[in-house]
Amino acid sequence: MIKHLKNIRSWLEQPSSIAPLITFRVLFGAVMVFSIIRFYMNGWVEEFYISPDFHFKFFGFYWIEEPSSPLMLYSLYSLLLLSAVGITLGLFYRFSAVAFFILFTYFELLDATYYLNHYYFISLMAFLMIWFPANRYLSMDTFIWPGIKTDQISRWPIVVIQLQLGIVYFMAGVAKLNYDWLVNAMPLKIWLPAKSNLPVLGEFLKYTSAAYLFSWFGAIYDLFVPFALSYKRTRLFAYFAVIVFHVTTAALFQIGMFPYIMIMLTLIFFPAKYHDKIIFLGRRFDNIDSQTYNSRLPKISVLALSVYFLFQIVFPFRYSLYDGKLFWTEQGYRFSWRVMLMEKAGYATFYIHNKETGKYTVVNNSEFLTPFQEKMMATQPDFIIQYADYLKNIYKERYNKNDLRVTADVYVTLNGRRSKLFIDPTVDLSELKDSWKPKQWVLPFDNERVDEKS
Repeated sequence: MIKHLKNIRSWLEQPSSIAPLITFRVLFGAVMVFSIIRFYMNGWVEEFYISPDFHFKFFGFYWIEEPSSPLMLYSLYSLLLLSAVGITLGLFYRFSAVAFFILFTYFELLDATYYLNHYYFISLMAFLMIWFPANRYLSMDTFIWPGIKTDQISRWPIVVIQLQLGIVYFMAGVAKLNYDWLVNAMPLKIWLPAKSNLPVLGEFLKYTSAAYLFSWFGAIYDLFVPFALSYKRTRLFAYFAVIVFHVTTAALFQIGMFPYIMIMLTLIFFPAKYHDKIIFLGRRFDNIDSQTYNSRLPKISVLALSVYFLFQIVFPFRYSLYDGKLFWTEQGYRFSWRVMLMEKAGYATFYIHNKETGKYTVVNNSEFLTPFQEKMMATQPDFIIQYADYLKNIYKERYNKNDLRVTADVYVTLNGRRSKLFIDPTVDLSELKDSWKPKQWVLPFDNERVDEKS
């Protein structure tokens, strides 16, 4: 075992062209710059972080606080943009990478309402980039410190990027191996007919067979594309599939920059000679005679990377520790590369009860939440708890009373099924605390003790 680990470490430390890493740095940074500007131009900074009176948090990150003023928030957002520019240009690269990781992750944690798998992916990739020597060629840093310039590095940074991308694809494919996706073609059976007005594909999208074709192709693609990209004989075909798949999903669904991010970043799977033609203007790496960047991997680094990737593989399966249907309870759903697997909608009515008089008040959710926050809250148990606690504090001040309880009637529909009661309507939600423990107050998906609403 130790011998094998030493062989792996030796292989990871072998010299390689720096060109693929430079390509990755420039493309990653450039697409982040574009995405950050796009986010600002669409008014989402104000809509997501300034306008709401209340922000939902991820469990374990309730301590994350919003900036004290809009000026502070926009200042931090400007620093995020500058750090992305720094990565692109290789300017004060290490500082830029650290700043980008911290600031991007901070904005991601400010409000869990807007969680997306590709935000999680960007945070992970930004963290990894902190440790890469990606500023040692074609960067502003090499003008400031010429001694750091090199056209060779050890192989491990490129392998780490390939592994991270491969895990994203493969785990997304594993997540698609479920009954609703493969047998019922859900939720594509709902989504695709709504796009029937599109040119060329539109007429085909009306048919149920289209939903099955897209569902099965999506699963097969995600499971096998990282392996096909890694194999010389299938690489070009696989990259063509990457382009077709992501261009199609970009046309069909509103998923932002993610398709374009994946199209550009998967270029890392191509051998150095392809990148050399761009970065080194056609010179072959084999003929380069210059210093090799000494990037030996300490044992602790090998161990840290092993733990990191093991976590990436194991963590998505934590849902198996809970009873009930994953898509219904969503316990173990986030941070698991489950991309666009369900169509879920809910309607929640909250009640503030006066324990002393027995009277209650019906809450107008739009008074406290944005339409998107209300939509997301109504289907996610941890958001329901957070909102109930927030309501209790608000109404304590309004009524100047402490003996209040909060209940809710929440009905949810999942993947085209008729809506049904989601949580126990008798539970005082304001007394519940979020945790890793099973949420017993969420009713079973197949419960029959209540009538369904159509």
